[in-house]
Amino acid sequence: MTIEYLKKATPSQLAIDTATSETVQLLLADIQKNGREAVEKYARDLDGWHGSIVVSEDDFVNASKKLSQGVKDDIVFAHARIKDFALRQRESLHEFEVELIDGLIAGQKLIPVNTAGCYVPGGRYAHAASAIMSVCTAKVAGVPNIVATSPGHKDVGINPAILHTMKLCGADIVLALGGVQGIAAMAYGLYSPKPADVIVGPGNRFVAEAKRALFGRIGIDVLAGPTESAIIADETADVNLVAADLAGQAEHGPDSPVWLYTTSRELGLKVIDLMPSVIAALPELARNAATAAWHDYGEVVLVGSREEMVEVSDQYAPEHLQVFAKDLDWWLSHLTNYGSLFLGEETTVAYGDKCAGPNHILPTRGAARYSGGLSVGKFIKTVTYQRLTQGASRAVGQVAARISRLEGMEGHARTGDIRLKKYYPQEAFELGTLAGHQP
Repeated sequence: MTIEYLKKATPSQLAIDTATSETVQLLLADIQKNGREAVEKYARDLDGWHGSIVVSEDDFVNASKKLSQGVKDDIVFAHARIKDFALRQRESLHEFEVELIDGLIAGQKLIPVNTAGCYVPGGRYAHAASAIMSVCTAKVAGVPNIVATSPGHKDVGINPAILHTMKLCGADIVLALGGVQGIAAMAYGLYSPKPADVIVGPGNRFVAEAKRALFGRIGIDVLAGPTESAIIADETADVNLVAADLAGQAEHGPDSPVWLYTTSRELGLKVIDLMPSVIAALPELARNAATAAWHDYGEVVLVGSREEMVEVSDQYAPEHLQVFAKDLDWWLSHLTNYGSLFLGEETTVAYGDKCAGPNHILPTRGAARYSGGLSVGKFIKTVTYQRLTQGASRAVGQVAARISRLEGMEGHARTGDIRLKKYYPQEAFELGTLAGHQP
């Protein structure tokens, strides 16, 4: 494969990841031991929040009053798109029952988890859209108990837009907690009738590490790292749009990777030249984040063909993948590893991040090789059941007994033997020989 890096990033994450893990383990141990006392201490010390942890109805009312009608209308628009897409996902999942052989009935049931925890970040930016992505999706899945949490800052509390959105989407309990303490409070059920079965939602590296550390005790959506975005561009791409979209995603944070794969050296070099001025035009908060992200994590990869671009992109397996190239259907057919795909210059990642419909909680750090993003299916258990008649037990029991003995599992085999003897006492069956034993 012909590949050349016009810009290459080689940042090291090992030291920071190790420190994050150690910090998270200490906080989780403290919270598990001391419960609410520890949680409320971290809310005060880390977020400056001294108010109530559980949000009241008056808090929801006051939050809504602080928002203009235009903001509320925009949230309703986004909620409608995301809810509609989630409903279509739910409708695509089906229960079924089938008779595999005469008398052997097997089936599949779809059962929502009992309690879902939804983390909504509220640090550098107010992620109202993330509240829709998590809470609304859990609601559509049929989860009966939804606990949501977002940081409460000093005297302000949870951002009003986030709080209004959580209420609109149907959260049953809302907590003013961020970071590790927010994740732990939901996982341990400190402010809700039951602990969360599944916890979803994006967050900083401490939130991500807390979810990873608790995985197994709870289910999670994805093992998320910093937001990442890639663009595939050929010679037809608009360099100004490419640069704007890379900068737009880099503003997520100083460690958010942005990558460009292209078959055009000219376009790649123009993007490199243009990025500093595009980033410099951003407001200070976004500018500082994007400057660091582009400098430390930005890459421009030059390849020889569109087939090689597919190969490179699938190796990276980016969270967001945009295509600025001819023949969009070809790319849709050939690309395999991405969290969400954005086809054509008219389709930017920000649309999906905020209000287009598909969920924006997506796999990072190569997890798109084996996982998709958050969907209603994350909140639903696909379980199976079986029912046999005596006739079906006659057919299945013999085979099960023989395979069990082949594997050396005599106890398993005898559960088949005893049924065959009960139902067909006059018949003799070939039930196999325990592995390592003579007949």
